[in-house]
Amino acid sequence: MTRISLLNSPFLLGFEQVERTLDRIAKTSGEGYPPYNIEQLGDDGLRITLAVAGFTRDDLSIQLEDNQLVIRGKQQDDQARIYLHRGIAARQFQRSFVLVDGIEVIGADLDNGLLHVDLKRPLPESRVRTIEIKPGAKAKRPAGSTIAVETDKAK
Repeated sequence: MTRISLLNSPFLLGFEQVERTLDRIAKTSGEGYPPYNIEQLGDDGLRITLAVAGFTRDDLSIQLEDNQLVIRGKQQDDQARIYLHRGIAARQFQRSFVLVDGIEVIGADLDNGLLHVDLKRPLPESRVRTIEIKPGAKAKRPAGSTIAVETDKAK
């Protein structure tokens, strides 16, 4: 199956990494467990909250892999228990979030079955830069040369 690229315009240079990231996000977008929220905290803060009821700190891991925040959970099955009905499965999960360059993971805490991961994103800086235009190789003239310009002035 042929895939149409969204970023194949000649005006979008260097966006190959963005396209690969979008492909990765599309593959993992079907995951529904565990549910999560993303909140904005102030101008530069973000918080990801995952509902991880039944998981302890030892059952969870958070890793930053390149520009991807990966949260994994794996519960240990207690062999000593005898279940008459088991409606709460000890299931594992992996939830990934792609982070833009510059976002820092500040910390994480587990409180009443909610895992909070706090992030700080840098405020965008306005950048304006003037590029000097230099003469091309053919346009260079020897030092001290002059150019004669004739003008027609009607009197």
